[in-house]
Amino acid sequence: MRDRLIIGLDVPGVEEARSIVTRIGDAGTFYKIGYQLAYAGGFDFARELIGQGKKVFLDLKLHDIGNTVEEGVRSIARMGVTFLTVHAYPQTMRAAVAGKAGSGLKILAVTVLTSYDDNDLVEAGYTPMPAAELVSRRAGQARDIGIDGIVCAATEAQRVSGIIGPDRFVVTPGIRPTGSEAGDQKRVVTPGDAIRNGATHLVVARPIVKAADPRAAAEAIVREMAEA
Repeated sequence: MRDRLIIGLDVPGVEEARSIVTRIGDAGTFYKIGYQLAYAGGFDFARELIGQGKKVFLDLKLHDIGNTVEEGVRSIARMGVTFLTVHAYPQTMRAAVAGKAGSGLKILAVTVLTSYDDNDLVEAGYTPMPAAELVSRRAGQARDIGIDGIVCAATEAQRVSGIIGPDRFVVTPGIRPTGSEAGDQKRVVTPGDAIRNGATHLVVARPIVKAADPRAAAEAIVREMAEA
């Protein structure tokens, strides 16, 4: 169960990230590096973590012309990371699948960001497609293209799992332990609810990295996942 908790290192620098990883110790085995840390030395730190036997999820949400995505994914695959995100546009997903060929890299497609709700999609021009419908449509396209898994809100995990099948990953951010604040996430659930909904991996950042005792916070979430 510990390998199913992905700890989001959403911090501004490598030294702070390294300190958090040290404090968590063997309570954490899988770490996410996103924009904030990636562009502040995070790529080298990812290699450092991999060298320590940790798993790394690069949350870069790639989206560009096909050739650029394919070559970028090919370079990332050589780093030895476990997960990489791309936006769930068909051309982008096909390019990512081509780029990771022959490697152990798993591509996750981001359907609809968990900070978006139906009103945000209307503002972005997706009228009249609600978030749930767009998530389902993109999940089906990802399945057909051969994507390894989907990133979606935990509230949509059960439906997405039914679309993509049991052999693919369902990774859910926006997880908040019972009693914690939602922050800027608009579609959130607890760790236990996410597992019961069919999530294979949970991404938890602030409730762990901002905790007074990050190790204890991580262990508590793993216990809640196991109980579910």
